Amino acid sequence: MKDPYFTSTVPLPFRSSDSIFQTIQGQNHLLHRPYDSFSPVIDLVRAAAVDPNVLGIKVTLYRVGPEPPIVKALMEARENGKQVTALVELKARFDEESNIGWARALEKAGVHVVYGLIGLKVHCKMLLVVRRERDGLRRYLHLSTGNFNTITARIYTDLDFLTVDEAMAADATELFNVLTGYSKQAEYRKFMVAPSNLRACMLQNIERETKLGEKGRIILKCNSLVDKELVRAFYRASQAGVQIDMIVRGICSLRPGLEGISENIRVISIVGRFLEHARIYYFHNDGDPAMYVGSADLMPRNIDRRIEVLFPIEEEQMRQDILENILQKQLEDTSKGHLLQPDGTYIPLNTMQEQDAPLFSSQAWFLNGRLTAGQPAFAD
Repeated sequence: MKDPYFTSTVPLPFRSSDSIFQTIQGQNHLLHRPYDSFSPVIDLVRAAAVDPNVLGIKVTLYRVGPEPPIVKALMEARENGKQVTALVELKARFDEESNIGWARALEKAGVHVVYGLIGLKVHCKMLLVVRRERDGLRRYLHLSTGNFNTITARIYTDLDFLTVDEAMAADATELFNVLTGYSKQAEYRKFMVAPSNLRACMLQNIERETKLGEKGRIILKCNSLVDKELVRAFYRASQAGVQIDMIVRGICSLRPGLEGISENIRVISIVGRFLEHARIYYFHNDGDPAMYVGSADLMPRNIDRRIEVLFPIEEEQMRQDILENILQKQLEDTSKGHLLQPDGTYIPLNTMQEQDAPLFSSQAWFLNGRLTAGQPAFAD
């Protein structure tokens, strides 16, 4: 009745370097939780807390869980004289009491605690470390689809992105200024930010594929799809001949396979050992792909009433890894996948296989097959 025990893997670059700052300077890194360990993110905050060259840390906290090492590192950083700002979302469902307690503890330690914006829930996942180096100030940025929570890091599938990209760091800095009340930023260099520009940018990407017709291609992975405007945009894309695959774990208001409306759309839901939680949006863009990863589902609440961030994956190899080793593998899942029908019902894909055909589980492949198949680790 129990799944076999497994240990998350710390990617080689984080095991072979004495300085996590040098590791992130050298290249961008993508972690795929829980198959990759969450420890590099914790190590970054702990290193920042004690490094004499670190001047400041800014972070958004949505669900941190019991005894969170991130919060303890932030308090230590403040004790060491760092400027620390933490935005704590008090309206995180089911975590309200816990967040209030940790917010008070952070305030007591001298951390500048911000409680969000009126009318908007802060759901984006960002960590920014400002460090003084020989060539000036450098900003280390962590962006994620999941929370700074060591418990959910073991049971939710999420993506963590670590970078020193200057444009993204500038976007993050300006968004933190919005969250702390110092600006009213509406445009960003690389980010899609809700409620500022995310809806418009998403519609632009869908419309671009629609114009390509049968040459268009869209693959997305999210928790829920219920936004009417976006559903209609996907229908128009399908009618134009765009091939669309969706991996939607939860609620999906779109009906695939309707004649003359959504014949080119396929929707599957994967429910397995780990809770599928990452959000990935891929647009083929006539051979120059655009891929965005982040915290936003395609729901009115996320797009219009929350602060959300989708950030681009710009490196070709990393983008190809996500496409081939996450999206494509999940689309091949015949073990835990369920296919959405035009009438809104789901059919388990394992019942649609020939009797003796082997079943494929993407989560089991992530646990075992990626290593045995010699696939590149995302952070290498």
